[in-house]
Amino acid sequence: MGDTNSFFSIKNTVLKLTDKDVEQTANYLAAIEAFARTTYHSVYVIDYEKKGFEYVSDNPLFLCGHSAAEVKEMGYDFYFKYVPEEDLDLLLKINTVGFDFYEKLPVEERNEYTISYDFHLRTQEGKRILIHQKLTPLYLTEKGKIWKAICIVSLSTQQQSGNIIIRKKDGSRNVIYDLETNCWKNLPKLELSKREKEILQYAIRGYAINEIADKLYIAPDTVKFHRKHLFDKLGVPNIHEAIAYATTNKLL
Repeated sequence: MGDTNSFFSIKNTVLKLTDKDVEQTANYLAAIEAFARTTYHSVYVIDYEKKGFEYVSDNPLFLCGHSAAEVKEMGYDFYFKYVPEEDLDLLLKINTVGFDFYEKLPVEERNEYTISYDFHLRTQEGKRILIHQKLTPLYLTEKGKIWKAICIVSLSTQQQSGNIIIRKKDGSRNVIYDLETNCWKNLPKLELSKREKEILQYAIRGYAINEIADKLYIAPDTVKFHRKHLFDKLGVPNIHEAIAYATTNKLL
């Protein structure tokens, strides 16, 4: 088994908690549990002071055949057991560059950012699944270190691991990490037109092209035109991936 300490950056070492730090977390897990019941995503909470998982939801996607309690008990050893070696190296890289990025942010802005990325899990049967994980701070210490963070896990819409993106909640700053040049690059802000949003909203409800055309009082060819433009804009090949991308990136 690998060294779980490798996941914890010296730049985010939480050695001591103040009374004020502890007070902010009163009964917060009840809200996390309620949220987990309403979503099909897997949810878990990292405690950087205890260097483990504080909460793991029972959605099976992230559990690799284990119970939520078993994964919670394993903590970071879960990664060493179920993440392929090349993606484990990627996760360690993400930890390093992610905390380097956070270290440069004003303390008052650190809980406004979310980092997302894709990596493989290997199930107990040996099958690989590519998952998409979003991580955002829940609580900071008085010194601005990330004490607890929530992770949201879903199936990835990408073709390979990586895709490391940090977004500010108001959309004013989006950056992607280039693994070849080892630097962050700015991402242009994507916005959908009113018509593109309407088409996606009907597609989510299962409407076909002709049905969408009837609902919007436009020709089917016009729907096809907007769909093609939408696919090009999002860099996806079909409506299913367009829906997933738009939902994941809060474009609707």
